[in-house]
Amino acid sequence: MPSWLSALISGLIEGLTEFIPVSSTGHLLIADRWMGARPEWFTIFIQVGAALALLPLFWKKLTGLLVTWRQPASFDYLSKLALAFLITGIGGVTMEKAGLQELPETVGPVAWATLLGGFIIFGIEAWRKSHPGSPDLTWTIAIACGLAQLLAAIFPGTSRSGATIMIALALGLARPAAAEFSFILGMITLTAAGCYKLLGAWRDGEIVDAAALDLTVGFLAAAVSAFLVVKWLLRFVQSHTFNGFAVYRILLGAGLLLWFR
Repeated sequence: MPSWLSALISGLIEGLTEFIPVSSTGHLLIADRWMGARPEWFTIFIQVGAALALLPLFWKKLTGLLVTWRQPASFDYLSKLALAFLITGIGGVTMEKAGLQELPETVGPVAWATLLGGFIIFGIEAWRKSHPGSPDLTWTIAIACGLAQLLAAIFPGTSRSGATIMIALALGLARPAAAEFSFILGMITLTAAGCYKLLGAWRDGEIVDAAALDLTVGFLAAAVSAFLVVKWLLRFVQSHTFNGFAVYRILLGAGLLLWFR
């Protein structure tokens, strides 16, 4: 398979799965087994592409918050967003130094996290079935979302977006507001973490033999597919549950356990 084609497939997988609650890590593991593993910095690079693709979708929201930051509602939202980001950022650096963010050497842990995550989604959806939730983002939810991102980093296969959206729903946030906050937080977190890790890889001399075509193709594929998926999902969550994703996670997790046993 041509190198640019595998980069295209990896970029599409990243963009299609990063922001929906199905675990991008599990899908990339399948791709790596099929096409051959790429360096970690390549995966980080296309993750940044997926994250930056969300900026046009939330540009009006973010610029509005920044322009009116002195107003109580805007200041409150930005403060909670900053707190969730700081929890993730400080916790992430601490965990990295402690060696807690290493990908497992076997597929088993990722498969189990993917499988169990499906049942957790079912449970939360059943619990909140008759509760539409409130559009008001609380400090408790902001803190929980920051911690949920750390949980997803410790247990690959959990799904960062899935963890943040579902914990927000469980704590009473309305579905559209939960999805929006998760996406904005994820966009900022992935971009900051990706740039931090790429800078470290470049300083350590790990970025070698970087093919410009592969990087461009992978980056653009991740960006375009992520943009389309999130644009669709923002409409989808207005009137649908996440149970369909739960079914998919259970099938994927079981499939990974059987395939890579």
